[in-house]
Parts: sequence; structure tokens; C-alpha cells
Amino acid sequence: MTKVLAFANQKGGVAKTTSTLNIGVALRELHRRVLVVDMDPQGNLSMCQGINPDNLTKSVFDVLVHRMPIENVIQRREVDIAPASIDLAGAELALSSAIGRERALEKALMTVRGDYDFILIDTPPSLGLLTINALTAADGVVVPVQCEYLSLRGLAQLERTLEMIRENLNPGVRIMGILPTMFDARTIHGREAIEILKESFGERVFSTVVRKTIKFAEAPVKGCSVIAYEPEGAAAETYRNLAKELLNGESSEHEGRGSLEPVPAYGTHI
Repeated sequence: MTKVLAFANQKGGVAKTTSTLNIGVALRELHRRVLVVDMDPQGNLSMCQGINPDNLTKSVFDVLVHRMPIENVIQRREVDIAPASIDLAGAELALSSAIGRERALEKALMTVRGDYDFILIDTPPSLGLLTINALTAADGVVVPVQCEYLSLRGLAQLERTLEMIRENLNPGVRIMGILPTMFDARTIHGREAIEILKESFGERVFSTVVRKTIKFAEAPVKGCSVIAYEPEGAAAETYRNLAKELLNGESSEHEGRGSLEPVPAYGTHI
């Protein structure tokens, strides 16, 4: 049964794209069939697989706006990818008057759901129509969160959006897990941010933490995942562990997980 996961956080620079790609590649190593979908007009996920968004003649924009079959835009790379071009920036305007505009991606994925075990969706750093399409199509949401206090505060806003989605569009969507990223163990602030996450959200926080490393910046230059760039490195092993944790979570379904509560005042944890 295909599992569709959206990687979402309205804050940029939290490793959404890095996590989408590398978890996908790690799942592929575990013999899962994986499709990644680039829903960000910046096209960073596409570039991380060596695809130049400026040279695309067909992309996710055509799928959403012109109803082109998604099979027509999928390219084979480390994982299968439905790439994005800058045209996607105009998708919200183009879809604004369309009936069922929030379900454009959900409908597009119906024809390929049976071909994949996992479909991973990289979303833009906003809670606009593109992200709403991703959340409507998704079974679950992975929330990458930078290990800084101000980043944690945005989780409540994301949960309010998810409540709206559950009430009106997709009753089953839920938080699959909160992923701490860009962690620097040398700083007290980073360690305290991890503590706040675990105290506030309990088992919804992934046990595996993504640490800061220059390898995440170097790999996209080569047009590949960090797993392909440095297969034996610590960063690659981190995402392999995350893929295994995700699969274990699928088995247990994370029983007992409820809604996100507001992050407590930072001073109470110092």
C-alpha cells in the first residue's frame, strides 16, 4: 500500500529538500519503490538530482495546471522524480479559479500510487495553495525543524493549517514525525532546543537527529544525494537510520499521537 508523505514547514532553510531526497534514496536502498515530487518553484529538489529547472519542457506545473499525466514528467534518477520549474510559481494564480484546486495533486497521483511504496513531496516554505495540495494528497506529514527556538514556535501554525485540512479536505492526514535538523551539539542552544522538542512533543520526535555538516551543501553541487556523494559518511548513515525509523513507525502507526501543543516559553527550560 502506497504511503504519501509531505515534508512541510512554512519556515525555509530547515532541510526539507535535503530530507525529502535523502530519506527517499535511503528507502530505495531498502528496496522500496520511491517517487519524489518537487512542489517548490525554486526547484531545489530537482537540482539535487542534476535536473536544470530552466531547461524543462514539462514539469509539475503542467501536471497541476494543464492536467498532464504525471507519468509524462517523471524522470529516473537515484529515485524517480517529478521535477519542478519556475513556472510553478504561477500555479497558485492559475489554479485560483479552478474547481477542486486543492485536490489537483491528489488526483494526479492516483494513476501512479500503485507503482510506488512511498511518494515523498517536497513543499515550498509557505502554507499557500501548493503546500495545501501536498497536505491534501498526503497520508502523513514529516516536519523538519531546525534546532533553534524560533523555529519551534512555527509548529503551532502548521498544526492549525493541518486542522483546517482535516476538517475540510483530508480527514486522515497526521503528523508522522518531527525531524530535528541542523543540530550543532557544540552549542547549549542546540541541546536545549532538542530538549524542548522532546518535552513538548514526546514520541512524535524522531530519535535520529540530523547534524550540521558541509556535506549537505556539497552534494547538490554534484547533482546527487549525500548518500551517493559520501556513502560511508555520517550524514548518509543518519538518513539511513531515519528511513529505518520511518519504516518502524509505519509498523507501529505511532499510537497515541495527538495534536501539537504550543511550544512552552523558552525561559522555563533554562
